Order: sequence, then C-alpha cells, then structure tokens
Amino acid sequence: MTKKEELVDLKPKAEKISDEHLKEIQQAIGAVNNFQFNIGKLEVQKHEILHRLATAQDQINLLQDTLKKEYGTDDVSIKDGTINWPEEKKEEENEK
Repeated sequence: MTKKEELVDLKPKAEKISDEHLKEIQQAIGAVNNFQFNIGKLEVQKHEILHRLATAQDQINLLQDTLKKEYGTDDVSIKDGTINWPEEKKEEENEK
C-alpha cells in the first residue's frame, strides 16, 4: 500500500469579499428591499380603495332601499331615471 499524498493549499483564505462583489450584493439586496417596500405601499392603497368601494356599495344599497320605499321598485335606468316597470305593472298604470 502506498501512502496518499496530502495536498496543501498555499492560497490564503480570504477574510472579505471584493469591493465589487460587496457593491453588487448590496445593490441586489437594496433592490429587493425597495420592491418589498413598494409592494407594501400598494397593499395599503389597495386596502383603502377596497374600503372606499365597500362604502360606495353601502350607499347604493341605501339608495335602492329609498327608491323601493318611494317608488315601489329600484329597477331604474341610470341613464335617464326611467323606471323599468314589469309589463303587467305598466298595463295597470296605463289603465288608471
């Protein structure tokens, strides 16, 4: 049996990465942090808009209730305010 030779690494181990690599990794991490921050801002805006949407929908529901109480229906044209009566209701109104 022969004895295996042991390889000796004569190159010293680095203590720090190069300034170029440090700058690259700092820029990459900075970009990720910036993207995450922007996503957070967008989520806050989304939450605010969803809240406003719910408020607007509540307002529509209240208006529909008012129309039902005042006119007996909430089926109206939003273009000109014409009430969309069912055919039998139109005939009853014409007979009066």
